[in-house]
Amino acid sequence: MSESVDEAGWDVEPGDEIESIVQAVGRLLKVCREAARLTVPELAEALGYGEDMIRKIERGVRIPRPEVLDKADTVLKAQGHLRAFMEDMRKARYPRKVRELAELEGRAVEMSLYSNHNIHGLLQTEEYARALLRTWRPAYSPDQLERMVGARMARKSVFERSPSPEFSFVQEEVTLRRPIGDTMVLRRQLQHMLEVAELPFVELQVMPTARANHPGTGGRIQVLKFADGTGMGRTDGDFSGRPVSNPRQLRFLDLRYGIIRAQALTPEESLAFIEQALGEL
Repeated sequence: MSESVDEAGWDVEPGDEIESIVQAVGRLLKVCREAARLTVPELAEALGYGEDMIRKIERGVRIPRPEVLDKADTVLKAQGHLRAFMEDMRKARYPRKVRELAELEGRAVEMSLYSNHNIHGLLQTEEYARALLRTWRPAYSPDQLERMVGARMARKSVFERSPSPEFSFVQEEVTLRRPIGDTMVLRRQLQHMLEVAELPFVELQVMPTARANHPGTGGRIQVLKFADGTGMGRTDGDFSGRPVSNPRQLRFLDLRYGIIRAQALTPEESLAFIEQALGEL
């Protein structure tokens, strides 16, 4: 087959809790195929994918793309049994850490997000995210890259929630000037940030490089607050970078973020700063 085997799905990460449902889908595909009296080569030909890929899906070691299940349901006359798992596989295609983060962001009513190295993922355009992820080493394969970009873009659905969570972003100046991708990619990225900043539930601030004494040098900070009064926080500089929910630790992060926010430019000054940076490109 001319199709790349990677085009039909994604490998299951070892130890991922989604593994059991992927295996169940694989078994179901095999049962439906055998009930339709089709061999693996015949199903592969009908779906337009390699035989090895079909075998991997049936063994539960490959996450099928939703469209593969949709087409297989038609070919095998599965009466919607395979299509019933399309949404599960749509979620399963994202790496476990991304799914966990998206679930937390989906519950948050307030997000405080400080980024000192790159533009925050929720603010990134698709082309900027792709260019940024291409800089990582070891390099992602094309399939892995698209999987990561898709996952990052899917997280942005939090902006469409109703009621919307309240967002507070603080970005270091350097993140607005590093030409990830190229100048045009950065231009469109800054324009997008200006658009996001106009949303009534978003406050975007810039931390100028000239601020010599601020507590953000330890790395990124993320504090999410939930409707039940609980929260989750994370920072590069403490707790080994792991998420924390202990009230004392959250107060620690709240204090640090509050100082950073106070030292940053105001939202109005920040928009003017971004517009100026855009004009200099």
